Amino acid sequence: MINKKSNEFDKILDYTKNYLGISSDSINADVSTLYEYYSIDLPLRPDVVLEENGTIYFIEIKSKATVDTVARMNLFRALWSQNGSTRSIHLVIVAKSFSEGVKRIIDHMDITMLKLPWSFKPDIENKFSAKTHRITSDKSWKIVSRLLKEKNTSIRQLSLLENVSYGWAHKTIQALIQQNIVKQDYNYVSISNVDKLLNGVAWERPLMGLKSYEVQISFSESMHAARKITEAFAMQDNMPVGFTSYTAATLYTGYGVRNDAVYLYLKDEHIDFFRELFESHQFEPQSENGIKAIIYRPDRDVFQDTQVKEDIRIVSASQTLLDLAGMGYSAMDITKEMVLMYDAI
Repeated sequence: MINKKSNEFDKILDYTKNYLGISSDSINADVSTLYEYYSIDLPLRPDVVLEENGTIYFIEIKSKATVDTVARMNLFRALWSQNGSTRSIHLVIVAKSFSEGVKRIIDHMDITMLKLPWSFKPDIENKFSAKTHRITSDKSWKIVSRLLKEKNTSIRQLSLLENVSYGWAHKTIQALIQQNIVKQDYNYVSISNVDKLLNGVAWERPLMGLKSYEVQISFSESMHAARKITEAFAMQDNMPVGFTSYTAATLYTGYGVRNDAVYLYLKDEHIDFFRELFESHQFEPQSENGIKAIIYRPDRDVFQDTQVKEDIRIVSASQTLLDLAGMGYSAMDITKEMVLMYDAI
């Protein structure tokens, strides 16, 4: 995202407006309806969005234009054309350099190419752009999940409750405000669009991407299997286990869900131990069908805040909610149920 407080940004924007013939007082356009239409936080927001005389200008500012820049802008245009808006769209790529290949593509894509003079600083992209702030990172999700629990509170209070720096908490909340997920009323913030938040999590951290192993195990009932697995790992030193997803959510919410699988975190080096115990059918005779054990690789310390419910070791409510959201629409019902109950968990 561009640093709009930068003097250099103001110079580039003025240069761009002058080139396009846009008045200096043109307004920032409201394109939130596009994101509401698709119910997802699209990872291709332009650096600048302006509106004048019924035309929307989507403007990207780069050090070097690439094929990816062109493709992202063209995808944004395609989505815009399908959301029912009557406003026309004008795509603009502003950069210090364009390769000949990119120029040829742009010539056929009805995109305005504006080459900046070399007098502008060479590190435009480093100055004005930053990777999208990840709401699913460990520290960010602590802030987000705490806001779900508190419902309406201050950024400072979120920082204190989760022992996360105020700067990081502020950055996280501002990213969510810009995505129309959080609203701010004076010093208080609250989640305004839960669906968009959950869809954003599913896009940013799909749980399937952490799947490391899947095996059929010889149990006929998922909770019984989870208890036996918990018991087996409790007898081992330094072999943590934590059930998540549907398995944990059932215990947190009481919401009845599928009984044909268990979902758990294990470190890679402990999978062989799991296979030795449960693929050798030591606990029960092989059932006719069995159930699946779906194992995920931890991408953070998921074991630190585990707890035992009904003799099953499960990850924290915050981690469970993150993982459920990462399953997307297939788990949306129980995910929303957990959101509704989250302040009481």
